[in-house]
Amino acid sequence: MKFLIKLGGTLLDSAASRARLATEIVELANTGAQIAVVHGGGKQMTRFLAERNVESRFVNGLRVTTPEVLDAVLKVLGGAVNHELVAAFVAAGGHAVGLSGLDAATAVAERVSDELGAVGRPVQSNGALMHLLSANGYLPVIACIGGDAQGNIYNVNADQMAIMCASGFGADRLFFLTDVDGVRVADGTIAPLLTPAAIEDLISTGVATGGMQAKLESAVRALDMGVGEIVIAPGQHAGIVSRLATGETLGTKIAK
Repeated sequence: MKFLIKLGGTLLDSAASRARLATEIVELANTGAQIAVVHGGGKQMTRFLAERNVESRFVNGLRVTTPEVLDAVLKVLGGAVNHELVAAFVAAGGHAVGLSGLDAATAVAERVSDELGAVGRPVQSNGALMHLLSANGYLPVIACIGGDAQGNIYNVNADQMAIMCASGFGADRLFFLTDVDGVRVADGTIAPLLTPAAIEDLISTGVATGGMQAKLESAVRALDMGVGEIVIAPGQHAGIVSRLATGETLGTKIAK
């Protein structure tokens, strides 16, 4: 069984949360599962930029990425956040390898627009490195940075990165571990199961907006790209990884 686990940046902001999630993921890997991890770090990025008096601007939920912001992306996402997470996996007994989408063309991206600057949309994933590492007992830990054949570097939305890497990896299941309990529908309750048609309705009626809309759109795309099942689940709950892996109903499952 192959899993792609996307960890939201909020969950990685404390050492205790990183350590717990790393332990849970290593325990799943020790059962024989092949796992790749994609992580975000938007909260850490915003804090880093604010400390340097750089304003964070967003267009449709994507961070406008000037040369100064891209430099911060490399330092924060590809540097501090990635290395702290790798260190947590090592402490948990895992053989983690820190990567970005630049490595071995794991995530090939194209520029979204001039307005957004160096923001990339992932268009292809070469899963060879993820396969090689996971098949030999290593755990790829991938920062959401992509590139193209011309050597350009792009800041990539972590949810989009996760679905592209899940496709390239051939993941059977994709877990979005986040800081919410799941997807809320019109009456405010958490939907245990959503289909693409139900997601389209949530977006068209304005129930799902902003970051959740982007996450749901990414999930539908993942289904179209062959990922069998996606779950958006509360990463702050202890034991969440094993509970999801064994099929317990938590958060919101998205399937055809």
